[in-house]
Amino acid sequence: MAVDSEPQITARVEALPRPALLVDVDGPLNPYAAKPHQRPAGYTTHRLLTPRWEAAERRRLAEWGLPNKRVKPLRVWLNPDHGPALAALAFDLVWATTWEHEANDFVAPVLGLPVLPFIVWPDPRPDPEGGVFWKTPQIVAWARGRAFAWVDDEITDADRAWVGEHHAAPALLHRIDPQVGLSAADFALLARWAQTLEG
Repeated sequence: MAVDSEPQITARVEALPRPALLVDVDGPLNPYAAKPHQRPAGYTTHRLLTPRWEAAERRRLAEWGLPNKRVKPLRVWLNPDHGPALAALAFDLVWATTWEHEANDFVAPVLGLPVLPFIVWPDPRPDPEGGVFWKTPQIVAWARGRAFAWVDDEITDADRAWVGEHHAAPALLHRIDPQVGLSAADFALLARWAQTLEG
């Protein structure tokens, strides 16, 4: 005799995506505003001739009537400890830098980071009103309601207010001192903020 049994009903719980950590290069990773001849502790000097930098410098030299002058590489200070520290955070890492794909080609290998997604910026750059940084509306459009933290040296209260009005999910906009770059305190703050989203 067959016995009817109720089917097992299992609830499938979809894991929410991890928050994104949007990382700028110049300022957070490259403390370009430090004294020119005094490299910050923990950083190594790299002379990088990226295609974009070379093209921009060639245009500038041509405008000055010096089309045959050698293009000097860009001096970049990078701290190799930042790669493992970023990778250890509970975020999906995304480049939010004008380096775009070149961050993967030139910065990621020095830091030991894998190839990361990157935000493609519009050209020409937009000019938002009210003192809002030009990247800010683009970042909110990219996030599409996803929680994110963003580290950049040009973030202001105007950007925080704009994101608060236009982005429903949690967001942390954290300004980094371009004379110092990312510090242990910054990493601790990012880790604490990510923890607040886990509950």
